[in-house]
Amino acid sequence: QVQLVESGGGLVQAGGSLRLSCAASGRTVRIGTMAWFRQAPGKAREFVAAINWSGGSTDYADSSVKGRFTISRDSAKNTVYLQMNSLKPEDTAVYYCAATPANIVGVIISTMRVYEYWGQGTQIAVST
Repeated sequence: QVQLVESGGGLVQAGGSLRLSCAASGRTVRIGTMAWFRQAPGKAREFVAAINWSGGSTDYADSSVKGRFTISRDSAKNTVYLQMNSLKPEDTAVYYCAATPANIVGVIISTMRVYEYWGQGTQIAVST
């Protein structure tokens, strides 16, 4: 089993920045891919970004976050980060960390069902 705990959420003004962290514990040797998803009020959960745990390759959701958000990991700390810059009110959501033992490639990396482990989420609110 792998446990995921997110932190770093909060309230920020439009144009500001936040960095989310997701610490993995338990059987972390089983992590192949980690990702961030988000769910805005009244909307479905959507993919934000993912990273291959061993190689460090990354994938991002098209247009909505690419160029503003950066996913990274610290293997020594078993932690994945999401640096969010130039935040917009439409980025307001609960952000979830997810992980899978598999090394996911291709478009399926944005699919919720491939991730076995999920955190409880951290709230981001962006004000105008």
